[in-house]
Parts: sequence; structure tokens; C-alpha cells
Amino acid sequence: MARILVIDDEKSIRDLYQQALEKAGYEVVAAENGQVGIDLHRDQRADLIITDIMMPQKDGFETIKELQEHFSGVKIIAITGVGLHNLPVAFDLGAVRVFEKPVPLSDIIETVRELVA
Repeated sequence: MARILVIDDEKSIRDLYQQALEKAGYEVVAAENGQVGIDLHRDQRADLIITDIMMPQKDGFETIKELQEHFSGVKIIAITGVGLHNLPVAFDLGAVRVFEKPVPLSDIIETVRELVA
């Protein structure tokens, strides 16, 4: 079973993604910010990481950059609610897919299936 790490500062979003992904058959762990997410990934590697971009303490850009520096090749999906102008930066830092909120859960699950297959 693939392990998915969800990083988002909004508890309702974390819970929504976690429930949908678990229902789809994945093991899911969640973090409220980038630093907690990095620490969780360091302790128990995820097969895929989904991260929000705009978060306090350590935003998604910093998170993606640090994850790629320490865990080269980790698959990351970046999601932002602040506009498409942030998405090319996420690609440049190493995200393999990017989405603008709101993202249909079916799109997230389909992308996760594709990336962990």
C-alpha cells in the first residue's frame, strides 16, 4: 500500500484529502506545515507528497526545495489557492504536478494513482 503525506495548514483540507485517499486504499499521514511534513517524511518515507503552497512557518516552496535537496526525486504534488502565477515556481523547484484550489477529489486521486503506479 502506497504511503501519501498530505501537508496543508487548513485542517479541513488535510482531513478531506486524508479521508478520500484512505477510502481509495492509501495509507495517509498529515502535517500542518512544511517543517512537520519534512520531519514526518524523514522518519517514515512517503511514496508521494501533496503540499499546499501558502502556509505559515515553512511554505510550500521552501518545503519542495528542502525535500528535493534531501530526498532527491521524491514525487510532489503542489496545490495553491493563491493563483496560477505560483505554479510554475513549484514546477521549477521539483513538483511533478500542480493544481489550483479548489481541486476535485477525483483529480487528486487519479493523479496519485498515476504517480504511485
